[in-house]
Amino acid sequence: MSESKKIQEARARLIETGGRVSQDFGTGRIVGQVLVFLYLCEEESSLDTIGQELGLSKASVSIAVRQLEKFGLAKKVWKVGDKRNYYKSADNIASALQQGVLSQVRQKVQVFGDELEGSLSLVSEIPNESTSSKELEFLKNRIQRARKLQKGLEVILGNPLVRLLTSIKN
Repeated sequence: MSESKKIQEARARLIETGGRVSQDFGTGRIVGQVLVFLYLCEEESSLDTIGQELGLSKASVSIAVRQLEKFGLAKKVWKVGDKRNYYKSADNIASALQQGVLSQVRQKVQVFGDELEGSLSLVSEIPNESTSSKELEFLKNRIQRARKLQKGLEVILGNPLVRLLTSIKN
């Protein structure tokens, strides 16, 4: 196999792996493929180029790039005299990944906490003398235990040491 073919094969494998990992994390296969593609490109790429190289539609690539921008993993770049948008991966992708993942985890933990509070409030309105008091007590107990876990996660995620560790540049 020629050097050029080996390079193409290595890039293709990495892009496919990025797609699978991204899909496993729930962000979608295309998002991971586009992220790895941009990371492996020396120059910025247009939506058309990304789509052609990956065999994807321009619309799919556009949606993926917007998600990557939202997470701080891709940046829009303008070229003088060209109306198309170009993109490149974040300058420090490791830091952007750490911050993006941590931010997403914090948000999910907060949403979970809000749901726990709402559910606990709802079941607390039920009188203890109801016919299903054993089931009610069990449910309240579980919600309260989950709330303690959620509060603990918030404390850990807000810990200055965790914030420091996630800000270390690679």
